Amino acid sequence: MAIPTVTALYGALNALLNIALANQVSSGRRRERIGVGTGESRDLLLAVRIHANNAEFVPLALVMLLLAELCGGGSLGLHVAGGALLVSRVAHALGMPRPAPNALRFFGTAGTWGMIVGMSCWVLWLRTRG
Repeated sequence: MAIPTVTALYGALNALLNIALANQVSSGRRRERIGVGTGESRDLLLAVRIHANNAEFVPLALVMLLLAELCGGGSLGLHVAGGALLVSRVAHALGMPRPAPNALRFFGTAGTWGMIVGMSCWVLWLRTRG
């Protein structure tokens, strides 16, 4: 069995993004002096939601990327999907603080969901080949 190096790359990059987003939450908590919850702080609520949204969707996307890699998905397709996920998550994080609707948030959401759906379909197809 081949080592899933493509998933390892995008898993590591997304983990770093997630820690950066978590740091924004921690910084907001220190600044606002709020240990639990978000109090009345809109900025802290926003930071919490940006981090939580990332934490909700990235694990599923990485599982699908890993399954595609383990089922024999080609390197180019895996890199396109992994790169699209990372760019989408950054776009979403940058778009969330802006007034809705906005292109960054839309692209981030659509890109993330599209990657998950696309990878799911690819995994189903790869599975039928073997």
